[in-house]
Amino acid sequence: MAEEEIQQEDLQQDESLRDELRATEQKALDKLKALKRQISEDEQTPVGAMTLRKILGGDVLSAMSVRRQIWLILLVVLFTVVYVAFRYQCQQDMIKISQLEAELKDAKYRALSSSSTLTERCRESQVLEVLRQNQDSVLHASVQPPYIINIPEKGFFSDDDE
Repeated sequence: MAEEEIQQEDLQQDESLRDELRATEQKALDKLKALKRQISEDEQTPVGAMTLRKILGGDVLSAMSVRRQIWLILLVVLFTVVYVAFRYQCQQDMIKISQLEAELKDAKYRALSSSSTLTERCRESQVLEVLRQNQDSVLHASVQPPYIINIPEKGFFSDDDE
């Protein structure tokens, strides 16, 4: 009887070892399947397998080639943002320059207009007309021609005469 009990215990131990071995094999198979899934996700998907659903779902972004190029993609995005910002700033500067040019042109026309008005009012005929209209003025037009004063070359003010 003792031998039978020993054999039964040996059989039970063998059975438990087989169960542990099966469980270990099952875990190894599960890990292998998970590894295969991960490898298949990392591999590039063929162009024919690309669908709109995968693209819109973001599956394309999980591909390994995209992950490797993420810094390049970020650099391109940064350059694009900088380009758009500089272009916008340039357009704003161009608009400001156009406004300032129009304002300068307007100021030049006003200066020319006021200059011509001043020139017209300062002419001798206009001054005489204003003097005639104001009877109370003591100023009047000269009837004698202007005098010409001749100064000799070795002049009156030179130090050579002494």
